[in-house]
Amino acid sequence: MSDLAGMRRDYEGDALAPENTPDAPLPLFEGWLEKAIETEGLDANAMTLATVDSAGHPHARIVLLKGFDQAGFRFYTNYQSQKGNELAHVPNAAVVFWWPTLQRQIRIEGSVAKVDSRQSDDYFASRPRKSQLAAWVSQQSVEIPNRDWMQERLSRFEQVYSDQEVERPPHWGGYLLVPLAVEFWQGQRSRLHDRVRYTRRDEHAQEWHRTRLAP
Repeated sequence: MSDLAGMRRDYEGDALAPENTPDAPLPLFEGWLEKAIETEGLDANAMTLATVDSAGHPHARIVLLKGFDQAGFRFYTNYQSQKGNELAHVPNAAVVFWWPTLQRQIRIEGSVAKVDSRQSDDYFASRPRKSQLAAWVSQQSVEIPNRDWMQERLSRFEQVYSDQEVERPPHWGGYLLVPLAVEFWQGQRSRLHDRVRYTRRDEHAQEWHRTRLAP
């Protein structure tokens, strides 16, 4: 086994200071994401999504960011999955982006609601056909006997939609994370990292409060 306690790297990223950042977090997020796409490629929009169940137990998993604007950050999944059930009972979540090449991290926290059906339909229509069928095949988070079970279901749905477009399942669609806090982390030498955190009073507030946090 490797010496985990001895594994470390030193960081030396660009400086990040509140006085040199925009008044709101979205322009900075967009700039960092674009840079991450250049360096991290297809993994740049991967984010850890953390939710809480009705007993207060946290759960986290990787999902993909599929859109963002002034309203918030969008991702898509099975509404009947574990995360879907948790968001139905506790509609709050946090996401984390980690881009090791850039030595950058972004944390976003806020409330979550389903996007309207039109947005879900439009995104579903843009997916590859195999991904569309997979949304019907997978009863996400449900225990299954083996992989053959999925292959048999896939065959059935391929027959059902053999000569027509695949419609969006009613149990599948998008969520919008409306941010109340967005934190940008930039690695620096000697573990004296730069952290800038944006917060606002509520999800309707236009004004953001910007502060520097200790690493």
